[in-house]
Amino acid sequence: MDQETTQPPFDAVIVDGGRIPFQRSGTEYKKLMAYDLGRMAIEGLIGRSAINGEDLDRVIMGTVIQEVNTSNVARESALGAGIPNSVPAHTVTQACISSNQAITSAVELIRSGQSKIILAGGTETMSDIPIRFRKKFRQKLLDARKYKSISDFLKFFKGLRPSHLLPEIPSISEFTTGETMGESCDRMAAHFGISRKAQDEYALRSHQLATKATNEGLLDQELLPAATPPDFDPIKHDNTFREDTSMEKLEQLSPAFIKPHGTITAGNSSALTDGASASLIMEKETALDRGLKPKAILRGYTYVAQDPEDELLLGPAYATPKVLDMMGLQLSDIDVFEFHEAFAGQILTVLKALNSDKFAKEKLSRDKKVGEIPMDKFNCWGGSLSLGHPFGATGVRLVTTAANCLHHEDGQLALVAACAAGGQGHAIILERFE
Repeated sequence: MDQETTQPPFDAVIVDGGRIPFQRSGTEYKKLMAYDLGRMAIEGLIGRSAINGEDLDRVIMGTVIQEVNTSNVARESALGAGIPNSVPAHTVTQACISSNQAITSAVELIRSGQSKIILAGGTETMSDIPIRFRKKFRQKLLDARKYKSISDFLKFFKGLRPSHLLPEIPSISEFTTGETMGESCDRMAAHFGISRKAQDEYALRSHQLATKATNEGLLDQELLPAATPPDFDPIKHDNTFREDTSMEKLEQLSPAFIKPHGTITAGNSSALTDGASASLIMEKETALDRGLKPKAILRGYTYVAQDPEDELLLGPAYATPKVLDMMGLQLSDIDVFEFHEAFAGQILTVLKALNSDKFAKEKLSRDKKVGEIPMDKFNCWGGSLSLGHPFGATGVRLVTTAANCLHHEDGQLALVAACAAGGQGHAIILERFE
């Protein structure tokens, strides 16, 4: 449900936001649970803020791949970080926009007067995904709990085949369509005429901008140092971007999903990533009364959904005009754009759709196109292609980066948008706090 278009009685602001450095799955965080990553993000943010754990009214975190032992990972991470057990915590999941949902859930609690200070974040590990036995064997194990006699146990193996003992690895395909996100993006990019060269060029841009932002310290304010056993040496930077990549290297990569003629490769896709993020969302006057200076006011936002078969990753193309209309704005009013990059083909398709009269008339019921987003304002510090994409944590990264970039660029308004599995999308407007 969209927010009310009338001015809410309370303004929600982001006071601070941060993330532990994102790491490629199977590297620095490979021995840790999502709980551990979330705990470190919460500890890092609270540790550098003027807010104590007991000041929080709520902890809300996004995640996508659930670990059965920590199904409410927000609660477990909060307790592990030393947040008092009297502070409620809950976990939300909405695919790649899970921590966006955590933020907007916090916004609604604040606008309605139910809360004043909320920690909203997200956490994800792709290094330790749950792998199950196949259903036939799982059912046998569950039935065995009722066995009482030896003859009962002898029945256990009846009907079992060796194949039933093979592990069942979770699929990253869409449940409703059976198609992977990469396959869907390959089809979508072909439909919109997005070439392989254009995708590789965009991927190169993302990695170069992430490298530049890291080397110039532009990302330092959003990075929370992390440490892992056994040495606990501090991890201070992302290891996801490729400083030495080039068009020559990208052009050599084979199609990853549709072979041999697809255009989506490992080089122009976001990598499997481990990471966690956290933000302090507060009621504006409460922040000011505590002597805190907010970074930005969280204004209008929306969620959208389309057909997951044909428009799986087009969410931002629908959410962007909707949130602009809600706020009475145009693209030209926006100073900073932070869009989630699932694939180069996805982001280029979204940009092309927004700048298409045909798309506007056929899909948006508008007389003319939304417009062209100037690239000198777009994902200027890198994006998910280079910085990584821990599913449940990316939304807070986008909002945090947008707020910081507004101040760095002396801008007034930022637009954050993201696509998500299931054909969903999100967009939110941030206004720099003066």
